[in-house]
Amino acid sequence: MKRIEVICLVILLALVSFRFTEKLWKTPASWPEPIYNFKKNPLDSATVFLGRTLFYDPVLSADSTISCASCHSPYNAFTHVDHALSHGIKDRIGTRNSPVLVNLAWGKSFMWDGAVNHLDVQALAPLENHVEMDENLSHVIQKLNRQDKYKRLFKNAFHSETITGERFLKALSQFMLTLVSSNSKYDQVVRGEKGIQFTESESKGYVLFKEHCASCHTEPLFTDHSFQNNGLAVDSVLQDFGRMKITQRSSDSLKFKVPTLRNVERSAPYMHDGRYRSLQMVLFHYSSDIHASETLAPQLKKGIGLSEDDKRNLIAFLKTLTDHSFLGNKNLQYPRIP
Repeated sequence: MKRIEVICLVILLALVSFRFTEKLWKTPASWPEPIYNFKKNPLDSATVFLGRTLFYDPVLSADSTISCASCHSPYNAFTHVDHALSHGIKDRIGTRNSPVLVNLAWGKSFMWDGAVNHLDVQALAPLENHVEMDENLSHVIQKLNRQDKYKRLFKNAFHSETITGERFLKALSQFMLTLVSSNSKYDQVVRGEKGIQFTESESKGYVLFKEHCASCHTEPLFTDHSFQNNGLAVDSVLQDFGRMKITQRSSDSLKFKVPTLRNVERSAPYMHDGRYRSLQMVLFHYSSDIHASETLAPQLKKGIGLSEDDKRNLIAFLKTLTDHSFLGNKNLQYPRIP
């Protein structure tokens, strides 16, 4: 093939990839550009559908009882709500509360302690964790290769029936990249949509939020993706010191990733170990129960003074971050395979 033909082919493929990604992805207005490099894994509807199918399939676990959705329910902002700590196969209990899966294209790292640094390999962590899915990638690929359904879906996505670990992981990433929540009441107010405005209580809560919370839960993502010690006392049983486990630096002791507050109304229980069942309990912690330590976030050292009215108003604002169109999006739920 002549050089000019090769160049033209490369350009054509790039344009096709761009077209697919543009159709399935649009950065919300006024939001920062995503960190994820779509050029290396351009979104395609067939690949997204494959990833969605995999996400809900318990065949990914050793005994075919646990899927990704077992701990990341679409109705609860892609986390679980019925227990503090995640549960895996044979009802093994994990050591942390499952984080929400939302707006992952902006993620710099993943997991509560940042143990994973790229979305394309994130699925390996629960897949190969003894407590969660207790599988290994090569065996999962073997199981998928036994199913005609997946041969067909992989062919639709990658134009080949060959099922590989790389394709498996990229398909899961593509589905997770579509978990974008940007249409809450807060978003509608910010966009100036006609007839949508904060109530008096929500407005007061927004002022309080910007004063006390926004330094870490930064708009519009409502997280700055940093790791902070937010004053939780160490659980005597779990003995979880967070980020320090990964970095081995004492300066990271008790630091955990700042979670997004989008859809926080629907993502209880809260904190890395799910110790709080309600937003009222969370605000009590920040106003009256901060545990002092050397690595405590500086903005918490003086405490946060909140009256009962302040708490009610702040919760009223936090509820404006609930995105009902996201939570009820059937395109993100269990798929029907044709």
